[in-house]
Amino acid sequence: MAASNIVAFPGTASTPRQPDRGKGTTVMRSDLVEAASKVITEPPLLINLVSRRVKQLNQGRSALVQVEPRMGAADIALKEIIEGKIAPEFPDGAGA
Repeated sequence: MAASNIVAFPGTASTPRQPDRGKGTTVMRSDLVEAASKVITEPPLLINLVSRRVKQLNQGRSALVQVEPRMGAADIALKEIIEGKIAPEFPDGAGA
């Protein structure tokens, strides 16, 4: 995987190149970020959905998509969004 295909998402880690390991910098593939941003066009909503799904995956929930080698939890969440496996839920039609 080319280095230009990875986007670092700042977290609490002191080392910017730390892979997706719980707390710290989360590394996401830029192609998945771009594709997911076409499905969910509001960045704050996309960030919150990915964040919540990453927490679920880290707590042991099963992935809803085919997992490829070297995919982190954020990549799995993005792929789930792209494939329509997960989406934001709005109470009483709000935000839709």
